[in-house]
Amino acid sequence: MSKNYQALAKQIINIVGVDNVESVTHCQTRLRFVVKDAKKIDKTALENLDEVKGVFFGSGQYQVIIGTGIVNDVYEAIEKLHLVNAIYGQETAATTTSDDEQKTMLQRFMAMLSGIFIPIIPVIAATGLFLGLQSALTNDQVLHLFGTSSAAIPASLNTVISVLTGTVFSFLPALIVWSTFRYFKGTPIVGIVIGLMLVSPSLPNAYSVAGGTAKAIMLFDKIPVIGSQGSVLTALVAGFLGSKLEHYFHKHVPNVLDQILTPFLTMLVTFSIMILGVGPIVHWIENVMIAGVEGLIHLPFGIGGFLIGAAYPLMVLVGIHQMMIAIETSLLAATKLNPLITLEAMYGFANLGVALAMILRSKSQKAKANFIGAFSSQLFGVSEPTLFGVLIRYNFKPLIVTVLTSGIGAGVLSILSVAANSYGLAVVPSYLMYIYNARDLLIYTIVSLLTVIVAFVATNMFAIPKDILKADQTQPTIVDDTVFAPIEGQSQALSAVKDPVFASKMMGDGIAIKPNENGPVKIYAPQSGQLSVVADTGHAYGLTTDDGVELLIHIGIDTVSLKGKGFKVMVKPEQHVQKGDVLGQFDPEVIKAANLDDTVMVIVTNSKNYQRIESESNQSVQAGEPLIAIQGQPEQKTGVISPAS
Repeated sequence: MSKNYQALAKQIINIVGVDNVESVTHCQTRLRFVVKDAKKIDKTALENLDEVKGVFFGSGQYQVIIGTGIVNDVYEAIEKLHLVNAIYGQETAATTTSDDEQKTMLQRFMAMLSGIFIPIIPVIAATGLFLGLQSALTNDQVLHLFGTSSAAIPASLNTVISVLTGTVFSFLPALIVWSTFRYFKGTPIVGIVIGLMLVSPSLPNAYSVAGGTAKAIMLFDKIPVIGSQGSVLTALVAGFLGSKLEHYFHKHVPNVLDQILTPFLTMLVTFSIMILGVGPIVHWIENVMIAGVEGLIHLPFGIGGFLIGAAYPLMVLVGIHQMMIAIETSLLAATKLNPLITLEAMYGFANLGVALAMILRSKSQKAKANFIGAFSSQLFGVSEPTLFGVLIRYNFKPLIVTVLTSGIGAGVLSILSVAANSYGLAVVPSYLMYIYNARDLLIYTIVSLLTVIVAFVATNMFAIPKDILKADQTQPTIVDDTVFAPIEGQSQALSAVKDPVFASKMMGDGIAIKPNENGPVKIYAPQSGQLSVVADTGHAYGLTTDDGVELLIHIGIDTVSLKGKGFKVMVKPEQHVQKGDVLGQFDPEVIKAANLDDTVMVIVTNSKNYQRIESESNQSVQAGEPLIAIQGQPEQKTGVISPAS
């Protein structure tokens, strides 16, 4: 494709609604959706999308008007999203499949982690800011500037502050069990109660037991029982197990007892299983996992940091980076620090350097606009525009720069043992995760800025694509022109056509012709030029004339549904034709027999390039006679060719 339409395809599908689509096809001008409920679609949002000229509901289809040629690219982009499985011209394209059917097991696992942890990220990030402010405001050096010290802070105030800084991590398992229940469509309140049971004050605190200041309760004198403070994996398992048990009990408990007995059995069985052995085993596995990650991070000479920083952009590219959220949460719960996000963050700063180099070197204004948009979103941690619009768009060289510079920055940070006290913040907002420690904030700031600079220099030296060094092609000189009638018949104003897309001139200005003949009607080229579109079904032709006029000849309304019946094509796409050459033929009787309109529309699709498009309706026209007069822009010659009378 000449342009990447993946983003536009995703936007259209998201607005229409994946679950709302029953099938989707396209013709030469529009996407045609068969939807379950047209009222669910935000028409204004669709119309505001770039390249979308308008939308309307008709012929049992929700039609999104894109334009000749472009609609093919957008439809192809939708196909690549695996939402359709069709060949152009077929009546039914494809029904959408559920997300679970399309995703691999790994993708489903990543989606699960994302769905569980994303709702709790804001409160963990907020707690990190509370901790940072606490460290800054209770620092003796800071307080000394005001003539006081931390010893002067009342114990009551410290207690209140500890509520702000300690609540989330004290009850983190409860939040995770709640979110897991919500994700698996269990009853969230049951989940949060199970989570609170795991960290109940009646149980020995896991941190205290680990520190030797408390001992586990020996159940039946054999089974050690402690709380699950800080155990993310235990909470995940409890949430998954509890939600599945709740679904099971809902199906098997009599309806009259379901409201009381199902929550009772769910909480009893889940808590018993977790306390009586599964919890400690899962917690041990989690500790081994955390030790492994910390060991990797602290490999000598920054090797581990480099590997993590270099791998993270690739993890984002293939969509498995969500797994890191669970590991980061475990690190925070166990150590109150998160060195992993520090290493991963260099990816965003490397992206800034690459995008900035592209902005400054690009001579293509269109490309520069894309780079500026990518750079702006990357400043606040949204990396997809940079990743897909910059890094992998130009032969992967920019991606290689990001991978290497991200790895180098992360390697330096791992050598210097810098760690955040939260997660969920990236690039510019990420500095807030280090205000708790002046040393770490200073080092993180210096290394992050150096990462931007190194990526900027490396991109300039090795990764500037040649495409962006060329200025955009200027528009061809616009001259006056004439379009000739492709068939014989009676001319009609577009406003009289029984199709709101053509009648409202969404596709451009022009005129319609009602065929006079009842037998096969030949369609003649209305000008000399190159065929940009030739519909397999024979109902539409796109022609770019030698003078740059873009024409669409559309035969009938909704005739794509005939799948070529009654039509014959005699030319091929990209073929150059002379004025008066036969493009094909159609049978108006076949169209009428299908209760369809056989009116032929002749549209100047690039009408905005011209000062005036003139034609006369309610006139008898012969094939090959002047039909439309086109006047160029004011700086061009002003002579107007009179249309046919």
